[in-house]
Amino acid sequence: MKLRYFAGAADAAGREEQQVHGPITLGALRVVLSTEHGPEFADVLGRCSLLVDGTRGGDDVVVPDDATVDVLPPFAGG
Repeated sequence: MKLRYFAGAADAAGREEQQVHGPITLGALRVVLSTEHGPEFADVLGRCSLLVDGTRGGDDVVVPDDATVDVLPPFAGG
């Protein structure tokens, strides 16, 4: 699957995109990414929304290998 990081998530991950093999649940993906990128990224990721092909999902959502996951930190303003 293709991961796309935006704003502070991209800064913390040190990249804007990444490939990960699925299928995997969003919860398991969070654990893998937190371990891979370290505690600063884990802190940012804990505040991010994960959108699978444009749809927000909970930690139990299974992400197929051909999906795109957007990692979106909270945005200030309106």
